[in-house]
Amino acid sequence: MSRRIKRTDPKPRSRDERKEARPYQARSTKKAGSRPGGKPGSKPPRFVTECAERRPPKAELERAAPEKPVEALLPTKVQTVTVTADENNMRVDRFLEARFPGLSFSHIQRVVRKGELRVDGKRVDSKDRLEEGQSVRIPPLKVDTPKAVGELSEAAQKTLKALKEMTIFEDDDVLVLNKPAGLAVQGGSGMTRHIDQMLEVMRDAKGQKPRLVHRIDRETSGCLLIAKTRFAASHLTGAFRSRSARKVYWALVPGLPKPKQGRISTFLAKEESEDDTIMRIAQHGDEGASHAVTYYAVVETAGNKLTWVSLKPVTGRTHQLRAHMAHIGHPIVGDPKYFNIENWQLPGGLQNRLHLLARRIVIPHPRGGFIDATAPLPPHMQQSWNLLGLDASRFDPIENAPEE
Repeated sequence: MSRRIKRTDPKPRSRDERKEARPYQARSTKKAGSRPGGKPGSKPPRFVTECAERRPPKAELERAAPEKPVEALLPTKVQTVTVTADENNMRVDRFLEARFPGLSFSHIQRVVRKGELRVDGKRVDSKDRLEEGQSVRIPPLKVDTPKAVGELSEAAQKTLKALKEMTIFEDDDVLVLNKPAGLAVQGGSGMTRHIDQMLEVMRDAKGQKPRLVHRIDRETSGCLLIAKTRFAASHLTGAFRSRSARKVYWALVPGLPKPKQGRISTFLAKEESEDDTIMRIAQHGDEGASHAVTYYAVVETAGNKLTWVSLKPVTGRTHQLRAHMAHIGHPIVGDPKYFNIENWQLPGGLQNRLHLLARRIVIPHPRGGFIDATAPLPPHMQQSWNLLGLDASRFDPIENAPEE
């Protein structure tokens, strides 16, 4: 399994310095390790940094970040709060997760479904988005009764082993999994096995289980970040909210995108039917429309018929990368929702599965420094890379894409 974990402390840069940096331009693809160091004074690669200092002693960390019992953080009576500017456009469920990191997913869904949580006096869905200045009525909240921690059953031991086999990085606060394609992150209608349910076997002596801090689609494989403590959950959800997390995805698409490096900026809105839910390209001002920005870069081509692209989402909308690639005429191979090229034939030997990998995640560690985790190609994508003669060790030009 490919692993690449770095803890770094890069020098902060102002917005003006970032704007003055050299523009995002096409560059030739080269083997990893063969790229030049760049001109003196030029902007360094965004993901390549060096560890500047060691992590403080554990005792010091515990003194710096004492954890309060989660019960003390939850409201015991009805309260009304106002959505802040930082929380604008945040989903209802993620709003509650950010405000109350110890709250379980099932409890969040329950209070929303029963209408106990209201926005401006109205019932909402957990996926609805909030606007700055709205009033949110929050009912009394409580921690779900934890299951007794004891000897694991045979089934639980198998689940724990499966999680360990997925693990890319782990310490006392954070877990990064290489989620396989086909395994859902959270439960849904008829869903019996998913990551959130599997994490039950990792409850600690206090009955607290690791918490999801973001999600990736069921058929997407790759890096999935998990918080093992309430302290870490609060900091990591804050990093996603402030867009401090940097994510890189790899995909296989038909044709050759032009230009070879570019920026996709649209509004996306959810379109629901009885059988399915997709994201459609919308106009500014449309109901439920959210701005979405993605940078893409061509890494390597296979006879101009298929192209390996690297993607960097600046925003984190549902199905953003899949909808954006379809929008520019290069939908991701194997995508059952957005692949819209008529009479297109899948080359022989390639599996008709979603060719999308959450390749890399770089995010500030709650205790200082950075987590930098990389996931390998899943089996079906590795098979495609081998058949097409693509070299997974090539330099990824998306590293030089802007942050905004």
